Amino acid sequence: MSLTLVRRFWPILTGTHRYEKTLSTRGRGQGVFIEAPILAYLIETRNGRILYDVGCDYSKVNNPALQRQYYGNEAFPFGPPQMTQEQRLPNRLSRLGLTPQDVDVVFIGHLHFDHGGGLCDMQHAEIHVHEHELAAAREQADEAYFQDDFSGDYRWRVKAGDYVLEAGVSAIESPGHTAGHMSMLIELPKGPPILLAGDAADLRENIDDEVAPGLCWHDREDIAIASIRKLKAIAKHTGARLWPNHDLGFYQQCHPFPMHYE
Repeated sequence: MSLTLVRRFWPILTGTHRYEKTLSTRGRGQGVFIEAPILAYLIETRNGRILYDVGCDYSKVNNPALQRQYYGNEAFPFGPPQMTQEQRLPNRLSRLGLTPQDVDVVFIGHLHFDHGGGLCDMQHAEIHVHEHELAAAREQADEAYFQDDFSGDYRWRVKAGDYVLEAGVSAIESPGHTAGHMSMLIELPKGPPILLAGDAADLRENIDDEVAPGLCWHDREDIAIASIRKLKAIAKHTGARLWPNHDLGFYQQCHPFPMHYE
């Protein structure tokens, strides 16, 4: 382990989405509906703050005309997510005495609407994204990409492969759900590291049973399963806890906001 510069870490609930479990577990869960948390994660280091994912665009969820435009179609048979004013990232950050300008780097695990939609509140920050992810999003690889979520004048830092953002914060390439999906390993000053799976593993079931997400880039289930196995191997090697991303039961066992890990 390197000497980490991480100070504190917060999981942040930015909304929820009710949908059929087949969206999270490929070939499993027909007729079973789950309530999935939509999360962002704030990492405070000695050199600044990194935000993993930014949730949905609040206006698309709550403005009736925009909601119909973006979610009122056959691509969203389960309807829009739910997102309150309190759950908007600027309001969550204000609970910590922060503003969006206090976030230096936004790291996008992938650019689907529930992970990249909140970029509209973060135009000042460096935005890290995998090169294959940005290309796939711009080519509309699937209907969960909303083009205007990421078409603004952003300070892109286009990346590839595994790399270190900061001592104690590492990007982990984990494609399969999308072309350029990225996970993140966070080494805390106390306690075991945390490995954020992102949507490489929505649920603990994805990890335990090595089940691919329901949506896979080009239907490449094999790539998605390989990424789950890669993340499990890293967790075993580092002693990290591997966190699924849309598992309500798991999230409810985490420190409640605004409590943090250190």
